[in-house]
Amino acid sequence: MSLRKGEGWGVVARPPDGVIRVADDRALHVLVNEHRSVGTALPAVAPITGDLLRSLGGSGEASRLDADMAILPVDIVRVEVDDDRAWFVSHLVARRSWWRGRLVAAMNGQYLGSWDVAPRAHPGDGRLDLVTVEAGMSARDRWRASRRITHGLHLPHPAIDVRQFRSTEVTFRAEARIRLDGVAWRRASHATLTVEPDALTVCV
Repeated sequence: MSLRKGEGWGVVARPPDGVIRVADDRALHVLVNEHRSVGTALPAVAPITGDLLRSLGGSGEASRLDADMAILPVDIVRVEVDDDRAWFVSHLVARRSWWRGRLVAAMNGQYLGSWDVAPRAHPGDGRLDLVTVEAGMSARDRWRASRRITHGLHLPHPAIDVRQFRSTEVTFRAEARIRLDGVAWRRASHATLTVEPDALTVCV
């Protein structure tokens, strides 16, 4: 069950049998997409580094697998473009350029590298945070925002919209490059995003 205000989330226990250590978001992205593409169950995972781990407050220390740890049900997000389908665990970024044009970041957690893109995003709440930079935002304002985003201080801003969705569609006037968990996927002018709640067990 997705996280609800005032309720506990996950359990503290020994890691389950068969838990898989994954190096980072990219490795976890590959693992999730391999299993989803053939319809097999996702194994429990223990990330060593990455934006998802940081959003969950994990340390990444290998020794934690030898003791009780937090075992958390985490959402993943399905992305559909025409007949193509893929999943991400941390974030989707769709853009033509960082410095001009519309830019969209769909966040399952707070972080994109060193940036605190979506301070209110949570990987277990059953929703994604859609952060949209409007095309009219000037390069100068984008540069200023990039200086403040490390600490989540780029918000609020009149040219940056943040909304939460369980499912949504994003569109562009022209095709944008889409990256999932830092991995290049494809170009598209539209995509449908759907949260799959509690789809992945993460040990931190």
